[in-house]
Amino acid sequence: MISFTSAQLAAWISLLVYPMARVLALIASAPVIGNRQVPIRIKVGLAAIFTIVIIPTLDLQDLPDPSSAEGILILLQQMVAGLLMGFSIRLIFTAIEMAGDYIGMQMGFGFANFFDPINSTMRPVLAQFLGVIVALAFVSMDLHLYMLAALSDSFQSFPIASTTPSAGAFRTAAEWGGSIFMYALQFSLPFIAALLITNFALGILTRSAPQLNIFAVGFPITISVGFIVLALVIPFIAPMLEYIFHQALDTVTRIMLQLAGGR
Repeated sequence: MISFTSAQLAAWISLLVYPMARVLALIASAPVIGNRQVPIRIKVGLAAIFTIVIIPTLDLQDLPDPSSAEGILILLQQMVAGLLMGFSIRLIFTAIEMAGDYIGMQMGFGFANFFDPINSTMRPVLAQFLGVIVALAFVSMDLHLYMLAALSDSFQSFPIASTTPSAGAFRTAAEWGGSIFMYALQFSLPFIAALLITNFALGILTRSAPQLNIFAVGFPITISVGFIVLALVIPFIAPMLEYIFHQALDTVTRIMLQLAGGR
């Protein structure tokens, strides 16, 4: 007859619950796999499978009962760590979609909004298109595997223990959040420059030929110029995405070290 004590049962539960809290928080907040279209059962199943795989690589000894006050505090720390990691990587998609908002407004797509099922909001059609392109590039370049590898490494940088996180981790996450404006502007600069020249030329044309209906001529021209620039820029999305993703991984590493009490 197999028998075990309540202390042994609590130890076995701790081995699974603590790392799974961080893994599940990342999966829930990460791009692509964290979208609302992915069923909750699949997210929980992926988190359980990944947790079981990485448990042998972790040093999980003398952990408190998850139902105790100290155990709840550790669970909250793991959830915060996972959410910060997912937030840092999701900002990459936010930057590209924000650039799509800028470009769409300049091209005349300000009123061409569609329902975005990922964020449950109305977004310009160009922002939604770029979001789909970046999601496909994210998966095809195996960046989701790098994300999971960074998650596994985070247990070395920020071990599961009762520690006091540094407030610098949240400041680093906030500074990384501010950088999405810079990346969005960098991506949209070719479009802004081309459309600015186009609008300048249309302004000169309007002054030289006042009888010309600028609304009938201007919108097709700006839309055509925008699509031409988009066709030229799309091949460079993958290198830019890879660069920003590695910047995000460096930020995640710094956040994990700061959560562990480092600087």
